[in-house]
Amino acid sequence: MKRPRAVSIVCSLGGVLALVGWAHVQARAQSADLVLCDRLAADPTDPEKPADVRGVADIAPADVATAIKYCRLASAASRRALYQLGRAYAAGQQIPEAIATYRKAADKGSTSAMVELGVALATGQGVGKDEAQARALFERAAEAGNPRGALNLTALAGTGGAPVEATRTRALLARAAETNSAEAQFQLGMMSAEGIGGPQDDVAARAWFAKAAAQDHAGALERMGAFAQAGRGGPRDTSAAKAYYEKAAALGNDDAKAALKRLECSWVVKDKRGNVVTNLCF
Repeated sequence: MKRPRAVSIVCSLGGVLALVGWAHVQARAQSADLVLCDRLAADPTDPEKPADVRGVADIAPADVATAIKYCRLASAASRRALYQLGRAYAAGQQIPEAIATYRKAADKGSTSAMVELGVALATGQGVGKDEAQARALFERAAEAGNPRGALNLTALAGTGGAPVEATRTRALLARAAETNSAEAQFQLGMMSAEGIGGPQDDVAARAWFAKAAAQDHAGALERMGAFAQAGRGGPRDTSAAKAYYEKAAALGNDDAKAALKRLECSWVVKDKRGNVVTNLCF
């Protein structure tokens, strides 16, 4: 009577081992799908993106179909992959599918999907325009620390949307700036320099501009040049100002190009109303 029982136990254990082995194979396959999905469709600005995943600003047209395939497979176990599937659909101009996928990813907590869905709702691209919903999505993303959520919330307030309290906007930008977002740092520097949403503080503004400039943000480089030239928030340094302007100009910043011209041609000709007519070089 013992032998059948022993055989029964061994058979059962063998079945468990087989199931464990199959689960391991499935997990490895899922991981491979996510790796390929990341390689083709990861968003460089997604806060959920692992540091070792580089990401692509734009999904290459030739990669769209492959990205959709592997991101769809990986999305069963990864909300990041689900968001990236939405990106792949959008890159392939499959807008209804992209919107539906962004909704699913946002419902699962993807802040990047919230931002993309908010952009669609704010602009009416592929879905009915709804600024109230867009604002709510940007707020959720911003509260969770997504820099693009804070920036888009600020942009929405400045383009005819319902006004967002400046103090709260500045606080959201401060949270986003702490994630090392160059754009958030630049915008926070502008608000600090102008005293919007909080005290006017040139020292703090210059510090934020410096952080964004270190990431080659053209606007921040131009502001660093202006602050160094005028001695705002720190020492006056014309040589450093010129270097900042040159770097910003090389990145295409028109204000920096104009500032360089003024540095080289410091004599200003004005009309009787005080308007600048030209700069003279000697």
